[in-house]
Amino acid sequence: MPYTLSPITDAYNLDIETLDELQGRAECEDRWILNFGPQHPATHTTLRLVLELDGERVVNATPHIGYLHSGFEKLAEHHNFNQYVCTVSRMDYVSPIVNDIAWHHAVEKLLDIDLTPRCKVLRTILCELGRIQNHLLCVGAAALDLGAFTGFLYGFNEREHVYDIMDYVSGQRFHPDYTRVGGLKNDLPCEETFKSMVKNFINVRMPKAIGDVETLLNTNRIFIDRVEGIGTISKEEATAWSLTGPLARASGVTRDLRKDDPFLCFEENWDGQGAKPVEFKVPTATTGDCLARYHVRLEEIKQSCHIITQLIDDIPGGSVDVLPSGGIQMPPKDQVYSSIQGTIQQFELIMPNHGWESPVGECYGAIEGPNGEYGFYIVSDGGPCAWRAAPRPCSFINFQTFAKMFEGHQLADLVAILGSLNIIAAELDR
Repeated sequence: MPYTLSPITDAYNLDIETLDELQGRAECEDRWILNFGPQHPATHTTLRLVLELDGERVVNATPHIGYLHSGFEKLAEHHNFNQYVCTVSRMDYVSPIVNDIAWHHAVEKLLDIDLTPRCKVLRTILCELGRIQNHLLCVGAAALDLGAFTGFLYGFNEREHVYDIMDYVSGQRFHPDYTRVGGLKNDLPCEETFKSMVKNFINVRMPKAIGDVETLLNTNRIFIDRVEGIGTISKEEATAWSLTGPLARASGVTRDLRKDDPFLCFEENWDGQGAKPVEFKVPTATTGDCLARYHVRLEEIKQSCHIITQLIDDIPGGSVDVLPSGGIQMPPKDQVYSSIQGTIQQFELIMPNHGWESPVGECYGAIEGPNGEYGFYIVSDGGPCAWRAAPRPCSFINFQTFAKMFEGHQLADLVAILGSLNIIAAELDR
């Protein structure tokens, strides 16, 4: 069964403290406990919510996490700074390329590495494609959860074309693992083909898909009635709960790291020759409900397309990797196959107990991910692996507000609120 309904006096799957508290309230009121999840299609992942019901109204919601804990943080202590990219891409698996970029952004901050202009442009384009990829699923699933299957197809179908682009540039469709310390796994197979694929996606496919979604949902009475005024959180509450990304901006918080702590092509003089940062608007709303979060994500998709349009025709030439420094860069494969120097360098970088030295210290680097500030705190003891590494997972921060958003609403509002949070369990539990 996807959920279990039991009297409040039943100890089904409740710890002693929770049961005692609920039994105390039950002395004067007749209430029930609903275990929603951890396996339920509307949670999109392995989440369990213990709900205290007064009829159809929820008076208390207690999230239980940890069903998808994978030890990702501990693995950072055993994988070097390049190998660990394969792990971080599994955290927010809806837009894996963004994880790759966030991880190596933090590592490069630790190592004080400045990327080449070509690498910055390619990473920026791929990061915005990942943002689109993430928002398309969230917007489409918001419609699906409320019964609009067609809206889900409008969003989900276009994600396949982002996968096609990732597959083309990296050789891997779902988890590209494309970034490396100081650069990328490889340069573009063919720049003109890449440009053609990206421009077809943002100029042809996306306007039609977004138009279809807006036509279906923006004035749909059923959809509006289900999301307007639901799951409201104020600007002050969003700030107090440390919300970032679309959740915060839907409540009027205008913070976006692409402007407030710029990285890649959002920085001034990002190419070293006076280049201006790419232009875009930060979509915000004031109502802080599910409808506002839906509109903010739709507008962010449009702004991401605008960012890519500014870059796609002017990708700089040169290398995607910084010049070799301290043996950080992997040698080109033709050198590995044809020279003893290349073979030795490859061997030293990939074999255990080898690799490069890193500065002893700690740092925190973050980018603006699809769901907010996505960063990594790294402690280094001077070796090729992190001594400790911990992400700032958007899902973990955002999910703490669920009980606040949900209390007092009807049971049927659960899926609308949960869908607007866009929780990814692998990132939530790690």
